[in-house]
Amino acid sequence: MTVGTEQAAPRTVRGRTVPDGVWIGVLALLTAVAPLATDMYLPVLPTVATELGASASAAQLTLTAFLVGLAVGQLVIGPLSDSWGRRRLVLAGTVLLFVACLASAVAPAVAVLVVARFLQGFGGAAGLVLSRAMISDRTAGARTAQLFSLMMAINGIAPVIAPVIGSSLGGVVGWRGIFVVLAGLALLMLVSSLLAVHETLPAPARTSGGVRRTFADVGALLRRRRYVGYVLAFATSFSMMFAYISGSPFVLQQTLGLSTTQYALAFGTNAAGLVLGNIVSSRLAARVAPRRQLVVAVGGLVVLCAALLVVVLLGAARWPVLVLLFATLATLGFVMGNSAALATGEVRDRAGTGSALLGATQFGLGALVSPLVGSSATAMAVTMLTAATLSAVSLTALTRGATAPR
Repeated sequence: MTVGTEQAAPRTVRGRTVPDGVWIGVLALLTAVAPLATDMYLPVLPTVATELGASASAAQLTLTAFLVGLAVGQLVIGPLSDSWGRRRLVLAGTVLLFVACLASAVAPAVAVLVVARFLQGFGGAAGLVLSRAMISDRTAGARTAQLFSLMMAINGIAPVIAPVIGSSLGGVVGWRGIFVVLAGLALLMLVSSLLAVHETLPAPARTSGGVRRTFADVGALLRRRRYVGYVLAFATSFSMMFAYISGSPFVLQQTLGLSTTQYALAFGTNAAGLVLGNIVSSRLAARVAPRRQLVVAVGGLVVLCAALLVVVLLGAARWPVLVLLFATLATLGFVMGNSAALATGEVRDRAGTGSALLGATQFGLGALVSPLVGSSATAMAVTMLTAATLSAVSLTALTRGATAPR
């Protein structure tokens, strides 16, 4: 097998050639489940609690269950794909996602909804973990970083439109209707995958050995210092973003006094900043090495989050907070794609397992961060600064001596 080159696998599905643009677009759609299933759902959480007779904490547990499902699903599906191949697991996971969305729509109690949300996350994890693995199968170096950033830029449209869609649908079809819409999205993902996603890991390149081999692979990857450093830089940066996502409904509306419409506009603008950062990073990939972009961007995150904390402690003036949040999300766009590309670049021989650990750490930390933020602007700013600092420390301490692939 020629690992990490664009000739690693055929580009055809059932004898039809699939253009690269279509292939990347479908992979981006497969990863859209996480922001859509999270952000469309946020505006209706209070309604869910009321209609199901549950507490606010129990309603928030449905969000946590989804994130745990994403983490566990990636840990299971990623290593399996190194043995079974990528495509069949993408299809199976998307079918599970579809069924779980329908189950969520008819859930009679919050406990049933928690289980259905976990299964949503588990099924949706297939698209997340295997899209990264498939790109890693076919590309290398700066090209990988470019495609990761481009895919995340496309995927970044999801959090721009999700709160608006969620707010609008919540008033028309209710929270159950939102899950019907998500089921429709899952069906679209399934059809698109059948038509455009080809197998990128040929049979001769697959591993064998079952569960014992999986555990051995995980242990081997955790001993690769640079891989662990890039994974932690990626995951802690994501947890910084999730601190913002979980805290923003309270901070922007209660502390800054934004209306529901103004909040949706501000949230969408900040998400657009994230998209913009990814697009610029992708365009720069051919001229500026991914590692160099990453180092500069992580340093920028520490400075911006420190400034945000100072502004919050001084009284949380509306415009300085909004400007700093936009700048932080735009800078984060330079971190996510490059750190993911550099991490997978360290483990091309076990791309599925490597992508699984990356995603599981990402959403595992995200699930832990959510309850730490609460409704406090100070807690949100402190959590974001802590995450940015940990990202910088991980990058500095564990990836020294790494080359800057082009």
